[in-house]
Amino acid sequence: MIDGKKVLFSGMQATGTLTLGNYLGALKNWVTLSEEYECFYSVVDLHSITVRQDPAELRKRARRLLTLYIAAGLDKKKNCIYYQSHVSGHAELSWILNCFTYMGELNRMTQFKDKSSKHADNINAGLFTYPVLMAADILLYQADVVPVGKDQLQHLEITRDIAGRFNAIYGDVFTIPEPYIGKTGAKIMSLQDPTKKMSKSDENPNDSILLMDDKDTIIRKFKRAVTDSEAKVCYRDEQPGIKNLIDIYSTCTGKTPAETEAEFDGKGYGDFKLAVGEAVASVLTPIQEEVARLEKDKAYIDSIIKENADKANYYATKTLRKVQKKVGFPERVR
Repeated sequence: MIDGKKVLFSGMQATGTLTLGNYLGALKNWVTLSEEYECFYSVVDLHSITVRQDPAELRKRARRLLTLYIAAGLDKKKNCIYYQSHVSGHAELSWILNCFTYMGELNRMTQFKDKSSKHADNINAGLFTYPVLMAADILLYQADVVPVGKDQLQHLEITRDIAGRFNAIYGDVFTIPEPYIGKTGAKIMSLQDPTKKMSKSDENPNDSILLMDDKDTIIRKFKRAVTDSEAKVCYRDEQPGIKNLIDIYSTCTGKTPAETEAEFDGKGYGDFKLAVGEAVASVLTPIQEEVARLEKDKAYIDSIIKENADKANYYATKTLRKVQKKVGFPERVR
């Protein structure tokens, strides 16, 4: 707890370009959570280097991501928005937690298996211990809740296991985090393959709507979205393409799936796809304009980076010093 509010932690990797799925499934929800929680939102650039990155491109994408956080509505006064690499406590706590994590637990992690198959030429130790760094991210700030998609619950479970194991040995050091799953837009699917999640690593550009796509590109991609031959706008599992488009439209407009079905009753898929594209563009265009404005104000963004790094380091150090003392490290002479 900080100032009477529960603590929430989340972050996104500084790789690729954020998609509509990232925004509707996570970032949009983050904006409203700051009223209820003390929020720490990280640009998780340490995680990014498990896959080889071009250094200049990584720095550029990290800054763009931090700017997107702010442009999407995250208030720098209500949220701690920072670079993971600017808080050394993440790496320090990760090493300690590595010593309380079992190989069998890490072997069961599905993300390691997935990424290993995609990057067979670079199966490194960081990729294997990735979940431990993620646990350190969460536990460092004594997070009470973590917004996660259903496909990320496994990572939160290992975090809970590690924290519980450490607490059983040394007392109540870590808060055991709970998952926070948004009620709408929690999982936006690919436009070309609605059986899989929309991802910024999709190879087909028509799979995903990128946050910086212009209106014409957005509408063109929705026109190409996979549907079916039923020609009826219905929210049901048997029509995964249409169900996904309804989820997107409903989340962008604030309407329920039932209201969306009623609105497009008797209308064709062409009309519906165009309406979805228009709704998405109306949401993303103001964000894009704000990104363009913020990127011209280098001093302002730099001030946020420094202030938030200082705040994150303050809270991270409080936890880290407690952990270091518990495991027996010598006290620092001040």
